[in-house]
Amino acid sequence: MKNVFDQNDVNEVIERINKLSPETKALWGKMSVSQMLAHCNVTYEMAYENIHPEPNSFVKLMLKLFVKSSVVNETPYKKSSQTAPAFIIKEEKDFAKEKERLISYIKKTYELGASHFDGRKSLSFGALNKTEWNNMFYKHLDHHLSQFGA
Repeated sequence: MKNVFDQNDVNEVIERINKLSPETKALWGKMSVSQMLAHCNVTYEMAYENIHPEPNSFVKLMLKLFVKSSVVNETPYKKSSQTAPAFIIKEEKDFAKEKERLISYIKKTYELGASHFDGRKSLSFGALNKTEWNNMFYKHLDHHLSQFGA
């Protein structure tokens, strides 16, 4: 698995994002490219911004028991897999703004480094180690960039 804390891998991800245009069509799924960029930003919003509510104790337990391992392992996501409600983007978004935000979040993650994330609490899953954070960030980006042929 590529590493969001490695400069070469970060550059590669940003190059893939820069291959997208507002007209890029999905190879599968229902999102437009601007919705996909906004969707990818949600992962970073949950890590950096205080705009998403923390799940209650029961929901968090269910997420840890039934969802966490599939999100933080190295197994790629399946096409058209189920999307958590917080990640559903219904309205059309501004492509340039969402692209800029995503690249900024990716750079911030790299600059903070793996040690910043090691043991850091995730909004949905509790404390994650640096490998779990990397897998969660990279696997999600890779899945959706592949969805749009990038």
